[in-house]
Amino acid sequence: MSGREGRLLKGDRGEEVWRGDFGAAGTVTAHLLDPDGDLDVLHDWVTKPRAVFWGLGDLTREELRETYEFVESLPTHDAYLVRWDGEPVVLLQAYHPEDDPVASAYDVQPGDLGFHFFLGAHGPGAHGPGAHGPGRPATWSVLGPSIIEFLLAGPGTDRLVAEPDARNEKAVARVAELGFELGERVTFESAHGPKDAQLVFLGRARGEAVSAALRGEAARQISAYAK
Repeated sequence: MSGREGRLLKGDRGEEVWRGDFGAAGTVTAHLLDPDGDLDVLHDWVTKPRAVFWGLGDLTREELRETYEFVESLPTHDAYLVRWDGEPVVLLQAYHPEDDPVASAYDVQPGDLGFHFFLGAHGPGAHGPGAHGPGRPATWSVLGPSIIEFLLAGPGTDRLVAEPDARNEKAVARVAELGFELGERVTFESAHGPKDAQLVFLGRARGEAVSAALRGEAARQISAYAK
């Protein structure tokens, strides 16, 4: 195995491995996925029409459980459930790119951490993908920095890498809005067959700056509601 260690945050099933305090906007936590305890949430999310690019919508509950038990068994891959004030909001998978099919598509650097994410819910009090409820900031003003900070929490991580399906325009636009720089459009053989993907990258320094800016935006939104 190549690359740099200490990139993935490890723990037991369901264990909280990261916490972010957003003041009046609440608290975001990341937990190691529990393929049994989180199965209801998982099955509900991945079978939604908008989860088509996640590629698991045709699986039975048992097949879905087995899929994430397999992920759980890999030392180079982990799945997490992100919660906002206790409410599940994001399914996130992180992995060592050098031990993943994407390694055939780009020059993996030491310290690279790959990831996939799926927004399952918009968070407590939120209404719509970029909207907010009374006294609540926009969803991505909180979840954006949460995802970035969580993924960069491993001391061995220097750069974040994602490879959304190039047809998934919303996902590509979202990571671009979060400060990721577009790389090449590539094709490689994934677990679901040939994948046409858009590579995106975010280095640690830029990621920390983007996260700070988004946290500031969340604070401004809350302050504006209080006036």
